[in-house]
Amino acid sequence: MLPDARRPKGFLMVTVLAFLFALGLLITIHEYGHYRVAVAAGVKVLRFSIGFGKPLLKWTRGADRTEFVIAAIPLGGFVRMVDEREGNVAEEDLPRAFNRQPLRKRAAIVAAGPAANLLLAVVLFALVAFVGVRQPLALLGAPPAGSPAAQAGVRSGDLVQSVTMGSSTQAVQSWEDLQFQLLSAALDGQTVTMHIRAADGRPSSVVLHFTDAQDKASQPDFLASWGLHLKSPPAKINKVIPGSPAAKAGMLPGDLVTQADGKPIASAGALLRAIQASDGRPLRLVARRAQQDVVLSVQPQRQSAAANGQQVWRIGAMLGGEIPTVVVKSGPLAAIGQGFSRTWELSALTLKTLGKMVIGQASLSNLSGPVTIADYAGRSAELGWLAYLSFLAIISVSLGVLNLLPLPVLDGGHLLYYAIEGFTRRSIPQRLQERLQQGGLAVIALMMAIALYNDFARLIGPFH
Repeated sequence: MLPDARRPKGFLMVTVLAFLFALGLLITIHEYGHYRVAVAAGVKVLRFSIGFGKPLLKWTRGADRTEFVIAAIPLGGFVRMVDEREGNVAEEDLPRAFNRQPLRKRAAIVAAGPAANLLLAVVLFALVAFVGVRQPLALLGAPPAGSPAAQAGVRSGDLVQSVTMGSSTQAVQSWEDLQFQLLSAALDGQTVTMHIRAADGRPSSVVLHFTDAQDKASQPDFLASWGLHLKSPPAKINKVIPGSPAAKAGMLPGDLVTQADGKPIASAGALLRAIQASDGRPLRLVARRAQQDVVLSVQPQRQSAAANGQQVWRIGAMLGGEIPTVVVKSGPLAAIGQGFSRTWELSALTLKTLGKMVIGQASLSNLSGPVTIADYAGRSAELGWLAYLSFLAIISVSLGVLNLLPLPVLDGGHLLYYAIEGFTRRSIPQRLQERLQQGGLAVIALMMAIALYNDFARLIGPFH
């Protein structure tokens, strides 16, 4: 689809509902992990809340009359337990106070939230692998002249069948699989050998040296900057948006674009690049229509800027054509194994990216806030329930990993306190913990501010 296609009616509603469901599910799973382990450890739970602020729904249940709440601000949740640090505790409840539990129980309760998110990701990834999902084959398009992929010998129509990193060779099932493996290798600065079947059927190998690419590997367009992209279908017009530049130029559904400003257009991707490179100048397109060539003059229209600040140009048309795909499906046991391995690999990739952001080797533009997450929620929901489950799994991994970071306020910060307590045999003074909490809040606030800036930069361009 060309980038100028308008959102279908109802997309905003789908986005809002998909985002709220994702948020509610992931927060509920996270807090339920804390709650379930607390109850199992014998700690008395006073309140289980999804959201903050004014309660919208409230009910009590269980022998302890635990209060369950759904609150107005759905940006988090909490499990409030009996704790002497938060007020007076009845004499009969003292043995069940959180602060009086052995270190191992307190650590287990705190770790249970992120663990629940990671376990949810395992289940979702396993379910998607078991049901099977149709994905594009790892069929490479022609790399731009002079790009690292072109210099390495990549050609249009190369089908990547496996990759070798160090002494390990892994099969490549799809384009998504290839992307993940190449990005993981680039973040580690590894050399990768792609084993391919060329368009003429002959086997060959291509070596990509990612040894100096670590500082750029986390950028969204990293693979494209190396000339690695999915082979596009022909540039055949499937739909023209009424009133758009394409419609005004006389473009019709069924037109096959073959030239742009005198240069041959062999694929949809080539047409997209030509539109973007126009920088708003009128494009002279040649299209094949009913066995005849027609010449069209189309002036691309400027839209909101991308996250990197580059202007996006659109003409108001949708491309047809099919991309070769494969159904990636596994048996029950293999699917469970893939659920664990996918969660582990994605967790490691998230940590690597965050680490590189901290030391300045990766751009802070990789941080995404609620606006971007909501957009992806809507996009994935429109693609189907399997795509949406994959989205939920990815976000669940991110939530689990982020909460394990050793920052005060986060679960990982409390686990760090407990590790120090286990080593020194004494707890960190409450006053020092409060100071650290304030510092942690400042760091989280800064991260949120950067994420929101990135969100709005994607929508309206960077601020100047």
